[in-house]
Amino acid sequence: MTERPDAPITLTHLDDRGAARMVDVTAKTPTVRSATARGEVACSPEVLAALREGAVPKGDVLAVARIAGIAAAKRTPELLPLAHAIGVHGASVDLELAADHVAIEATVRTADRTGVEMEALTAVTVAALAVIDMVKGVDRSAMIRRTGIIAKSGGRSGDWSRQLPPA
Repeated sequence: MTERPDAPITLTHLDDRGAARMVDVTAKTPTVRSATARGEVACSPEVLAALREGAVPKGDVLAVARIAGIAAAKRTPELLPLAHAIGVHGASVDLELAADHVAIEATVRTADRTGVEMEALTAVTVAALAVIDMVKGVDRSAMIRRTGIIAKSGGRSGDWSRQLPPA
């Protein structure tokens, strides 16, 4: 989506007939870019206690989720049909236990022609799915919530960030 004060909003993944298309980034110059996404997995107090004690029957939930998120960032174009295959040159996924949820934050970096927002979102979402997969036998009510981009840098549109309201 592009916004200009004097022009209507246009969606970049639609052609002039409204058909889906992959944006052509061939002419763009590679630049250093990064994106950070954040999300949460709401869990029961029992699951959070088990996570703190390392007592989840399936093993080290946070380690598995971290690796799943990093692996997912690198596979984003396989999951999203209009995403570009770009070099993921750095990816970190951090998980932290909060009062009523597991907080997940992923930052993805590249030096390429397009941004890594989808890679960061994919990393957070798949890490969250890994948490749910590993705790679902103990907590069927675990759910993903409040997932989104919180910062990006680089590229033509420059830097952007937002603060999410407290949970």
